[in-house]
Amino acid sequence: MKTISIHMTGTTIVILITTIAIALITGLWYAYSCSVNPGLSRLSDDRYIAAMQAINRAILNPAFFSTFLGTLVLLPLCTWLCFDRLTTGQWALMLTASIIYVVGVFGVTVLGNVPLNEALDQFKLAGASATEITSQRIKFEAPWNRLHTIRTTASFISLVLTIITCINYSSK
Repeated sequence: MKTISIHMTGTTIVILITTIAIALITGLWYAYSCSVNPGLSRLSDDRYIAAMQAINRAILNPAFFSTFLGTLVLLPLCTWLCFDRLTTGQWALMLTASIIYVVGVFGVTVLGNVPLNEALDQFKLAGASATEITSQRIKFEAPWNRLHTIRTTASFISLVLTIITCINYSSK
């Protein structure tokens, strides 16, 4: 039986923490795609809006911010730490993972999902007519889900590239 020995350098530990952070945020997006969004789509318009308003308020918490923003910091840090591995390709993998995360996850969220969330948060459900509620859902749901699919896919790609880097880095 062959034993595996991993030399845990500071860089290896940072790459491992980064991999865990991006796995957590990717899992969050994936869970939304597989369960939350399909479940919400089955609600009536008023219940959908009320649920999304509650979810969008609840997600603004330290656990979410530590993984979402932590990954934004950790991926470029890992890219810098892997610079000495330029010839082995880890640096290019981490650079690609970083760019995809910054643009496809952070950028899409901040420039797309957040403005939609803020607009939905301003919508006063109490006293709104059925037509206004339906109109608000139409303005929100499809664009939000489309942007969510982009960030989920980008996050997954960044995760895969980070895992490949992690495996390759520890085996060299």
